[in-house]
Amino acid sequence: MEIDELDRQLTHALRINGRAGYREIGAVLGVSDQTVARRYRRLRAEARLRVIGLPNPIELGYESWLIRVRTAPDSALPIADALARRPDTGWVSITSGGTEIGCVVRVPAAVDRETLLLQKLPRTPRVTSVSAYCVVHQFVGGAVGPDLHDDALTAEQIAALSRARGAGRTAARLTAADAPLLEALARDGRLSYAELAAATGWPESTVRLRVLELFDSGSLYSDVEIDPEPYGFRAAVLLWLTVSPSRLAAVGAALRGHEEIVFAAATTGPTNLQALAICRDMPTFYRYLTEELGALEGVERIESEPLLRNIKQLGTVL
Repeated sequence: MEIDELDRQLTHALRINGRAGYREIGAVLGVSDQTVARRYRRLRAEARLRVIGLPNPIELGYESWLIRVRTAPDSALPIADALARRPDTGWVSITSGGTEIGCVVRVPAAVDRETLLLQKLPRTPRVTSVSAYCVVHQFVGGAVGPDLHDDALTAEQIAALSRARGAGRTAARLTAADAPLLEALARDGRLSYAELAAATGWPESTVRLRVLELFDSGSLYSDVEIDPEPYGFRAAVLLWLTVSPSRLAAVGAALRGHEEIVFAAATTGPTNLQALAICRDMPTFYRYLTEELGALEGVERIESEPLLRNIKQLGTVL
């Protein structure tokens, strides 16, 4: 599949406003709504693009945990599949020659951490170790906003799509009654209001109002899953950095300006900053590692792990 500039603009537009209509997006991009719809269907089919609606962990005060599960050889895939089926996990990936799994778990801050991390993770003799690190500050990615790979739109286009999301902040917050709505949006964040009404059993007018309230309040946000290879990025590398504590904020801020970084966060644990770099190939990653990342003042040690296989990105595994 060949990705052109319009495809990149559409992908960027969906990261800004995942529920914008084809007509709204077409008006911003200067093309017809039929063209937008056709390109969207093509990207879904050939680049595995999917818009996902997610609870905003920052706005809601959720805790995010980075989990590293080491397994016996040939056991990573079934264990990763089990983790991917959990609704509270994201970015489940196999690294380190197929013997380590990395994932993110996002939960309300009041959850029983001991039960979550020691009992609900896969309990099997094929797991050799489990490490869990709490995210204490996120610098790049997810609810923080699009990373610098998203550079296809102008500031004016971004502003127009942002205004289309809603007129202003509301006080809406998620409740237990929103569970069927969240489940549906985790499968497809662009489901129509009629489809969401069928999934929740609510009247369509109720669904429309609730979706607008939750997105406008910031309790929900939308993000986009893609297969990065058609976009020209074939090297995904997980990074665990040890940074001098006095330089941690400065290094995190610097990573916001690195186009290779799609996620970066300060964490607890033996390393204190985790990041995900997406590069065009390994020679490009080498140049980034040696010329930019390694040159940052305060970076004392870097551990890198190529992502061998993504089992789950953001939404429900279909």
